[in-house]
Amino acid sequence: MKLDQIVASRPRVFAGGLDRVPPPGAEAIFPPEFGRRFAIFADAEEEFDWGAPFSRAATSTRAIAALPAANRRFVERGVIPTYLVDYPVADNASSAAAFQAMCAAQECDVGAHLHPWVTPPHEEIVSGANSFAGSLPAKLERAKLAALTARLTEMSGAAPVAYRAGRYGVGPHTARILADQGYRLDTSVRARFDYSSEGGPDFTAFPIAPYWVDENLLEVPLTTCLAGGLSGWPALTRYGWLRGPLARTGLLNRVPLTPEGVPLGEAKMAIELLLDRGTRLFSLSFHTPTLEPGHTPYVRDAADLRNFWAWWDGVLDLFARNGVLPVRSGEIVAAARGS
Repeated sequence: MKLDQIVASRPRVFAGGLDRVPPPGAEAIFPPEFGRRFAIFADAEEEFDWGAPFSRAATSTRAIAALPAANRRFVERGVIPTYLVDYPVADNASSAAAFQAMCAAQECDVGAHLHPWVTPPHEEIVSGANSFAGSLPAKLERAKLAALTARLTEMSGAAPVAYRAGRYGVGPHTARILADQGYRLDTSVRARFDYSSEGGPDFTAFPIAPYWVDENLLEVPLTTCLAGGLSGWPALTRYGWLRGPLARTGLLNRVPLTPEGVPLGEAKMAIELLLDRGTRLFSLSFHTPTLEPGHTPYVRDAADLRNFWAWWDGVLDLFARNGVLPVRSGEIVAAARGS
């Protein structure tokens, strides 16, 4: 029996929660024919001032008007993104119609993205700590996800099975709530990042490889590469005052795979390094308000938007040269289950 057959046939181990580092043996094993793949999981959300306090009144979804044309650029490259849609987007007639058209054309998949401060029921005080859904009482987190799920099902005609917590805010009850409401893939873990100082989760020690949270829920972390001589010391990334000097000296550079704040050269270096390390699934992300200048810190003008698309062209070209193929969220779950 080959090694991959032995590994795939062993009893499955589970992490037991989205706020827990998975134990050895929880990693998802993909069959050889899965090859090397990449997926785009984008946060489809309202526009708001990232530097201002959270507000229930900030629910504009104007930037979604730019999404169909942007999505067409991905489709023309053979990529079907998964858009993780939040409540204001699904609740607005214009933005919902844009998604209905893309879904009808089979040009995207739709998952859920929970921003608790703009998702009913509105029972909690709006605050930084409460912006992490996993920090809310379990009953309220469950009710908000149920409201979002119902609205997304109405919008797209199918119940969503992929999820990302807004601000990556999972908690001790999130996995069970997701499983109970039919979700099968989570993308909330931002490996190598720590949000505990704000009241959120600490993912510093989490892996980038997919793993099983429980018997039904697969975690696909956002891909982050640690490069440099100190890459074996992920805990050093917790110290913001250290990250700049370590990156400039080449000792430790944390590179998430997103065009938002990450230069193309760094992203390509990270992908090549991860390919050398044997990474088989790459999870990339961005926020849909970035598609229109002025909504996020990453695209302020037309030049920034050109750089945004140059980033995607460069990364997709690199994947193509290395035989890394696009994959849809449902195909990831099916491949992991079938191994």
